Amino acid sequence: MECRLGCGACCIAPSINEPFYGMPSGKPAGVVCVHLDQKFNCKIFDRPERPTVCANFKAEAAICGVNREQALSILNNLEVITTINVT
Repeated sequence: MECRLGCGACCIAPSINEPFYGMPSGKPAGVVCVHLDQKFNCKIFDRPERPTVCANFKAEAAICGVNREQALSILNNLEVITTINVT
């Protein structure tokens, strides 16, 4: 599965706990990444500044669902579940 243009769910829902280009403190869950444009596309998708965690993320139906809303819901739920299990 290819990333869905105009989705951006993976740039909003999950947290990134390490500093990266443009967000030196990382990104809290639910906060829009500074690199997400107004059309919900990543401005640094094919650039070396893209965080490793983002580059390693592979779109798949189980995570991305059938639309942007479903992807946000799934990723939000995964963020909550993983946070509960980590603490």
